[in-house]
Amino acid sequence: MYMNIACASVNGVEGQWIDVEVDISPGLPQVNVVGLPDPAVRESVERVRAALKNCGFEFPLQRITVNLAPADLRKEGTAFDLAIAAGILAGSGQLKPEPFEGVLVIGELSLNGEVRPVPGVLPMVDKARQRGVKRVLLPAANTAEAALIDGMELFALHHLDQLTGGRKEGTADWGALRHSGGSSGLGGFVGGGRSGGAEQQPFEPDFGDVTGQQSAKRAVLTAAAGRHNLLLTGPPGTGKTMLAKRLPGILPMLSEREALGVTQIYSAAGKLGTGNISLIRRRPFRSPHHTISAGGLIGGGSIPKPGEVTLAHEGVLFLDEMPEFSRQVLEVLRQPLEDREVTIARARAVFRFPAHFMLAASMNPCPCGYFGHETEQWRCTCTPARIASYKAKISGPLLDRIDLQVDVPRPPLTAPTEAGMDSAAMRSRVMAAMERQRARLPVTGAPWNSDLTGKGLKAACSLRPDAARLLEAAYASLGLSMRAHERILKLARTIADLDECADIGAEHIAEAIQYRGSDRKLEPL
Repeated sequence: MYMNIACASVNGVEGQWIDVEVDISPGLPQVNVVGLPDPAVRESVERVRAALKNCGFEFPLQRITVNLAPADLRKEGTAFDLAIAAGILAGSGQLKPEPFEGVLVIGELSLNGEVRPVPGVLPMVDKARQRGVKRVLLPAANTAEAALIDGMELFALHHLDQLTGGRKEGTADWGALRHSGGSSGLGGFVGGGRSGGAEQQPFEPDFGDVTGQQSAKRAVLTAAAGRHNLLLTGPPGTGKTMLAKRLPGILPMLSEREALGVTQIYSAAGKLGTGNISLIRRRPFRSPHHTISAGGLIGGGSIPKPGEVTLAHEGVLFLDEMPEFSRQVLEVLRQPLEDREVTIARARAVFRFPAHFMLAASMNPCPCGYFGHETEQWRCTCTPARIASYKAKISGPLLDRIDLQVDVPRPPLTAPTEAGMDSAAMRSRVMAAMERQRARLPVTGAPWNSDLTGKGLKAACSLRPDAARLLEAAYASLGLSMRAHERILKLARTIADLDECADIGAEHIAEAIQYRGSDRKLEPL
């Protein structure tokens, strides 16, 4: 007998529809799983066999073929266990097949029949919604996550024997399963929809805690307002990391569309956990250690998984002590910084991961940390060759992609805190600048100034005559690349938005140029 059960897997960070086809025919007792399964999928046969036996079902002593279609796509994980078990039970006549029609079935089985949670449920359920499937049979521990997708009927399964309403004799139709939400049957019907509770907010560090550093705060404010990349350079202990870690506190919350996309990424990466789950509303802040590999940063593996740049999607990727990272690791950032996505090619497929993040980084001016910032107690002990080797860890093309390169000197102990430079005031200014960018969206097609390109950039950046002359002179005298020219223009647009100016003036261009003072080409400034 033939049975087809709808299932799903995760391909990159998106759901992939999988048809679990089960054929039971006369022959020597054996089970073959085909369709490019990985070891975890092939081992599902033994988990299913033990689960059926321990739940009082019979495992057919016949020839069983399980095909995971499409057969040319490699399958991994344990989410197919429940679908395979349902296919065998329905195909052998122990359960009626009709209840499983138009139902997505996902879940891992333990040897005693318990249904365990699996990662990536959110993109799987979203794929079912896109295909018009409205009912999902899934582990009870995953229902809160799946409930984030609107309009879905979710059936929480704790144990395999609940498929028959807790009765091991006979079979039960889907209606009985659907309405058994109390003492028998399924663990309960869960209506789809957004989580009702608000996401708990952790303690938020404030920019008011940072002593002095008014120019650095202004740079961080500008970076946040236009989503520009930022590099903070200075001796140890001047507040570079403090400034970067307070950056998410002045960024706007994620929109509904952005929140769903980010939550799906974390679901596919298995980082949502279980329990009371809601959409991720706060912009991610990722700070990997400098020993991370290239694969850990951009994603990788035989079946690629999202890396740190994808986990920082719509948020901030912070690289503390940037030159301590391997140069090979840093160079892989070039493509995602330009394309806003990561493309990983494998022999059988090409995977694309979203990577629209804001890069924030910090570094010392030299290995010892005090070059150009000597005091009576601290003197730079580095040779010119050592300093050059240290700075060479960050290549020119990568540095050219960083809009703001800001010096963070040692502040006086009694440095005053400028009014309006705490997190609340800075967030208010960022929101005002963001509204100006959104108002231009129909014309530019870019939600953030850092995303402006081509005609949109020309439409958004109206230069006053003095600003045009200054930018042209800077391009000629400083040897700017075309990328640097465009990034200065985008940065000046953000500065003008913060100043509530419709046109870009010479003062905005001048400030944008001086923010690139750490670029090797601009060091004479």
